[in-house]
Amino acid sequence: MTLHLEIGGRTCRVEIDPADTPGQWRIRVDGQPVAADAHLVRPGILSLLIAGQSYRVVLDPDNADPALHIGPQRIPYRLDDPRSLRSRRRQASAEGPATLKASMPGRVVRVLVEKGDAVAAHQGVLVLEAMKMQNEVKSPKDGRVREIRVSPGDAVSAGDILAIID
Repeated sequence: MTLHLEIGGRTCRVEIDPADTPGQWRIRVDGQPVAADAHLVRPGILSLLIAGQSYRVVLDPDNADPALHIGPQRIPYRLDDPRSLRSRRRQASAEGPATLKASMPGRVVRVLVEKGDAVAAHQGVLVLEAMKMQNEVKSPKDGRVREIRVSPGDAVSAGDILAIID
């Protein structure tokens, strides 16, 4: 599973996969491995062991301003899961640049626009093949293509940035 986590104004890509041992996880933060042992104490409360240091983490995701509570410290965060409809809606309604991300692993079949092209909301930007189906990735807003980060034939993972629309 790939997530985008923003803490303290810094966004990082977090990849999480279960390890062979229950409670063990293979975690990579911006490509760097992190060893962690995690156990769910009860819903919303995790016991974490990272590099020999123990942490009790209380998740507060339902608040309007979600935060992690580690001891007395409160750490605000924002989590974008490319598979989440809520994340896609938040991105579509945001002011400023819109980042088009792959919602699942696949292969780029066609790029329908070029850098600098004007696009309308819901206009196709590229075609992504996933699970033997071709899906058109559309612009969430009117704007101009600032950047295309993929080419036809490229393999992409869920959460990879495909294009940016200003």
